[in-house]
Amino acid sequence: MIDLLERIETYKSSTATAEPVEILEIFLKEFEGKIAFSTSFGAEDQVLTHIILSIDPKCRIFTLDTGRLPEETYRVWERTEARYGITVEPYFPQSGAVEQLVRDQGINGFYQSIENRKRCCRIRKIEPLKRALENMDVWITGLRREQSITRESLQIVEYDENFNLIKLNPLLEWRTGEVWEYIEKNDIPYNSLHDCGYPSIGCAPCTRAVSDKDDIRSGRWWWESPEHKECGLHIKSDRKI
Repeated sequence: MIDLLERIETYKSSTATAEPVEILEIFLKEFEGKIAFSTSFGAEDQVLTHIILSIDPKCRIFTLDTGRLPEETYRVWERTEARYGITVEPYFPQSGAVEQLVRDQGINGFYQSIENRKRCCRIRKIEPLKRALENMDVWITGLRREQSITRESLQIVEYDENFNLIKLNPLLEWRTGEVWEYIEKNDIPYNSLHDCGYPSIGCAPCTRAVSDKDDIRSGRWWWESPEHKECGLHIKSDRKI
């Protein structure tokens, strides 16, 4: 643990002023075979897919299929695989756990309470993610500081104590305009829901369109207060590292 934390501090210093492509070049080379990128096919993730594969075409890329994704997400998934000639690894929730969840709280019980919603996220997202990250040393994400108040304290390189590995957030400081400029410049496929007022896209029943003046993630779990709007994948403790 101490060695890992010391390494993270070293990486923080070496990447403090580096561009995303430079950061990824360092980590993809040093952690080859032990690094993975989790994509939900959102705009940021599509940018990262493009950059990562330009550096290492064999980098492991996976996604969490909760069973409740919008059809538009499956379409961009298919287009992404065709564009880059890759197979994105799918991770699904355990069928028995989903069956019990629906028996206990109904098909849309997550609307009834935060506890119900978090249980749904644990079953459909967190448990599959644990399997996906098994034996990995580095987890690449598309998190950006601008996305939510729950992400303001994130760092480009940080320790994730939930999965005991390095979490790498190369696009952390990018603004929304930079993301879309990169997508347009490189003709990167993206989720068509972005053109319909969806800046952030998750499960279909938990995501809705918002106006241009609304917070980026205000359409996610809109019935909850902003400080609760995380599924649990990116929750940080109060521990300072």
